[in-house]
Amino acid sequence: MRVAFLVAPEGVEQSELTEPWQATRQAGHTPVLVSTGPEDIQAFEHLDKGDTFPVDETLADSDPADFAALVLPGGVANPDFLRMDARAVAFVQGFFRNGKPVAAICHAPWLLVEADMVRARTLTSWPSLRTDIRNAGGNWQDAPVKVCEAAPGPLITSRKPDDLKSFCDALLTELARHQAA
Repeated sequence: MRVAFLVAPEGVEQSELTEPWQATRQAGHTPVLVSTGPEDIQAFEHLDKGDTFPVDETLADSDPADFAALVLPGGVANPDFLRMDARAVAFVQGFFRNGKPVAAICHAPWLLVEADMVRARTLTSWPSLRTDIRNAGGNWQDAPVKVCEAAPGPLITSRKPDDLKSFCDALLTELARHQAA
């Protein structure tokens, strides 16, 4: 199954991109790096520049129907940039409209808030997003991982890089359920 990883041109937290990427690949899925433009993206390790990664597809050439799931890595700048891009917001909404799993870690739920996809859902995030999520109608909880099965589709969220093991395990469980269905 193809799994979209949506990232901005710069600002993604490197471990929140690479660890779920490796987990999906090792489970036999095909991760696809989607961004707003065709240039390599610049990852960060907190505030320091990390590695660069080649973009596989741009938002202009991508359709949620072509993927089984969406992963939204964090980093402060990454979701802040994406939530200001109407195509990125619509891309996220497309996964929910089709009932496909969406996984977001750390600051990535900012994009879910902008897409109006947290209302009546239980999720977690980096603690500084707590008020934004609650103001958008979501139920924020401080937990390593939350899986919300409420309609319109499964939502997997985690707080931070320390939660990546739990995040990846929950993502792979949802991918297996989605594949079996």
